[in-house]
Amino acid sequence: MNSALPTGTQVHLQSGAVTAQIAQVGASLRSLRIGGVDLVTAYPLDIPTPSCSGVVLTPWPNRVRDGVWDDDGTPRQLAITEPKFHNASHGLLRFVAYDIDQTDAAATLSATVVPQTGYPYLIETSVTYLLTDDGIEVVHVLTNRSSEPAPVALGTHPFVMIGDVDTHDLVLRVPAATAFETDDRMLPTGTRPADAALRDGIRIGDTSLDTGFTDLARDADGLVRTTLTAPDGRRLTVWQGEGFDYVQVFTTDKYPGQELAVAIEPMTAPADALNSGLGIRRLAPGESWSLRWGIALD
Repeated sequence: MNSALPTGTQVHLQSGAVTAQIAQVGASLRSLRIGGVDLVTAYPLDIPTPSCSGVVLTPWPNRVRDGVWDDDGTPRQLAITEPKFHNASHGLLRFVAYDIDQTDAAATLSATVVPQTGYPYLIETSVTYLLTDDGIEVVHVLTNRSSEPAPVALGTHPFVMIGDVDTHDLVLRVPAATAFETDDRMLPTGTRPADAALRDGIRIGDTSLDTGFTDLARDADGLVRTTLTAPDGRRLTVWQGEGFDYVQVFTTDKYPGQELAVAIEPMTAPADALNSGLGIRRLAPGESWSLRWGIALD
């Protein structure tokens, strides 16, 4: 481990052929590998986390318009953290160094959202990364330690791949009925039916996305599964448990060392949710909320 890095201490996990690396800053899932095949798109150790890669996003994911929101009748002004679009972006823990509790195959990282500009609530958070035979399971817990009910949401931002396949050739399937339309500041302006091609499968190299989706189809076990399939039939799945009712898919040609990268982002709420109220959960004092998602290869 080395804490003298832009992303802090690097936590290394291993169970058989499955390995993972977690960055302390942002509790970021930095890498995941099975049998030498990368499932999470890594980035150099000597740079800060690019494009929010793997970071935990809470107490809100994505953007808040102008950083302004109405807190049950009280106006709030968050710090502007996305100056380009004049938004408050990706919550309050993106640049926080989490506390770490680790075993060989699992690690729990903990951090507290303290009362601050535009968000007067005290929220304890933890995220546990547990290696499985086919990938990784991730469990988040949010607990309200404030004396008043606190509005919260959560997302995460993993960039995924099947490392021995050109990402252009992977086929993306998103089990969504509805997509969000956005303005030039990437804020939602409405919804539309999601493209049927995404449910059937579309080659990553033939599309460009920075799109939120909802009305997600769940399988019989209650999980939402968004997949990337290689030409040889191998399939990477990003699965979402109860409470994760939204997913964002983002493709970019600006990820370090990659001609094309794709993020599949489980979220409990869409962009600007502190204003729309969509997906926001108001935790009572002392109440906890547990959420789970994961990545698997078959």
